[in-house]
Amino acid sequence: MPKRILEGEVVSDKMDKTITVLVERRFMHPLYKKYIKKTDKYAAHDENNSVKTGQRVQIIECAPISKRKTWTLFTGDNAPAAPKKAPVEKVAAKKEEVKKAAPKKEAAPKAKKTTAKKKDK
Repeated sequence: MPKRILEGEVVSDKMDKTITVLVERRFMHPLYKKYIKKTDKYAAHDENNSVKTGQRVQIIECAPISKRKTWTLFTGDNAPAAPKKAPVEKVAAKKEEVKKAAPKKEAAPKAKKTTAKKKDK
């Protein structure tokens, strides 16, 4: 079974060789079809005390290190590259280009439905 990898933000690095990572996940409510945010805090092992509060990190499952610590900081050559987010200005410029390039379709006039009336006998 593969080990899980989670991504989150470091909210505490005050402990020695331990960081607290806040992982946020979004899912759709089965009945109301609205997206809900859920957050979980994980204690992760940071051998070199290399990360600071506010950084985005990836953590990976491991064998239990202590009562609460079953995650380690995931760094190294085999770490998957995280997708980079495009700057806001570039995204806005691309949206404007798409709007200019796409010709607008004119809506055809809607035909009214005629209904047959019943004749009284």
